[in-house]
Amino acid sequence: MLVDTQSLVSLTEANQNFSRVVRLVDERGSVVILRNNVPRYVVLDYGQVEAEQATDDEVATAGRRWIAKHRAAFEELAK
Repeated sequence: MLVDTQSLVSLTEANQNFSRVVRLVDERGSVVILRNNVPRYVVLDYGQVEAEQATDDEVATAGRRWIAKHRAAFEELAK
């Protein structure tokens, strides 16, 4: 995951000024919260999570369909 240095926020700052974190998420799509100067948490826009989940579901569905279509070949290879 590439992290934009403008999207880094300390845990202390996130606790004291969460509205700033939300504004950054609105502007940049995500924010990384640092704990002891180490990336620890990610805050994402929910729409981004939904889109990624939909893509994962599509890939899984396509994979199951492909495996079902070629089941005989996989069974032969497994011998």
